[in-house]
Amino acid sequence: MPAYWLARCKINDPVEYKKYTDLVPGIIAKFGGKVLARGGKHQIMEGTERFHRFVVIEFPTLEQAVKCHQSPEYQAAAAFRRAPGVGEVEQVIVESGDATPV
Repeated sequence: MPAYWLARCKINDPVEYKKYTDLVPGIIAKFGGKVLARGGKHQIMEGTERFHRFVVIEFPTLEQAVKCHQSPEYQAAAAFRRAPGVGEVEQVIVESGDATPV
């Protein structure tokens, strides 16, 4: 069952953050992931306006997405954005599950 890695981001230092974003596409592809949305126009419907960049990545399974996130390659890349003052990110990985309306 497909799973989706969702990220909300605030980039404070674009030069340093780019060190992370330059590495991530290859890592995601290695684990079967496909970027569905990254950046672009958005509309906050509810919640904080703190974040200004949103990312949606599809993986074949929840397990593949988690393996990608936990991989040494991804963790090394994420160290760039986790450095003090570079950016703020919230991430969740969710399995597609039941499509019954909420």
